Amino acid sequence: MQPSTPGDLNTQGEEGVELFARYAYAPNALGFCGPPLGATLRDGSTDAVRAAAATFSGVWPYLQVLSRMTGIADPLDCRLVESYWLGGGVGADLDAVEFTRELLDIIGPRAGAYWSHLGPDLSGEAAANHCFHVFGVYPWSRLLGTGMDEQPLNVLDNCRITWGTVLSREADEVEVSCRVLSYPHETLELSEPAVRRVLVFVDGYSAVPDVRAGDQVAVHWGRLCGRLTDEQIGALSASTDRQLRVTNQRLQRCRDA
Repeated sequence: MQPSTPGDLNTQGEEGVELFARYAYAPNALGFCGPPLGATLRDGSTDAVRAAAATFSGVWPYLQVLSRMTGIADPLDCRLVESYWLGGGVGADLDAVEFTRELLDIIGPRAGAYWSHLGPDLSGEAAANHCFHVFGVYPWSRLLGTGMDEQPLNVLDNCRITWGTVLSREADEVEVSCRVLSYPHETLELSEPAVRRVLVFVDGYSAVPDVRAGDQVAVHWGRLCGRLTDEQIGALSASTDRQLRVTNQRLQRCRDA
């Protein structure tokens, strides 16, 4: 990795703060992730968002471990933030056993009996990204197969980062072609592309106010959170496919036990 100049560090830090806020805003505003922050992630200064980021008990430990293991000093450096949300990038090739150990050293003491599944055996599923957190760390995948699959499946599908292509825009609503998480035959998989309607503005805010047909976008908890490049979609698709594969392997082992 090439060393960064002070100017590069400043730019990457500012971009990382902005990227963190765009992807974290929807679940925080809906009350699913982080403490109540009101409009801080939407309208706050860089310093305010930095302070807010450190209060997230989910994403922040990942960024801390990514920072230590990559040698990138700023946990909100855009390279780390992008790698966390989308997969790929600087976190893709980290040692899974070491990563799991360092991550659990942070989140383990905060976990109660509800998180009793957290342990070293998670290293077989571990990746330094949000998709692992959704399917491996959160308990929702462990509630599948109980006869009440709708709620955990809905949470998993909304919490993962979805990618899609905007087909059309009419006023402040877009039609997006994207794949949906399903659980046929007790196996998690993504559907063929289907049309989903997404609001451009929610509560007067939009991460992509000028979105238009043909744009490739990310969706988190039903809200647009940014445009995506082909490379980013490739990383997100690969990290999602991998996580579904290892999660399905775990679910099968549980059924066979």
